Amino acid sequence: MSTQDHNARVPLAFLLPGAHAHVDTLGDDIDPTQREQIIAYGLAPGRAFTVLQQHPMTLIMVDQVELALEDSVARHIWVTRQ
Repeated sequence: MSTQDHNARVPLAFLLPGAHAHVDTLGDDIDPTQREQIIAYGLAPGRAFTVLQQHPMTLIMVDQVELALEDSVARHIWVTRQ
């Protein structure tokens, strides 16, 4: 009998609204300029956030800041669920 690992690393785009997670890594497929902007808004490795919605864009709350991300970016942000 195996148990599912709820702390597995997954792309941000796979989390459901209401999920709480930490950023693990920002994938290499994210444009360097966009990566800097994402980090400047607080979405950096180790930071906790909450998913608010996934469609039409991924909307998350980092600290007190709402951040909207295109699916093409959210698929390359690797996170660990809390």
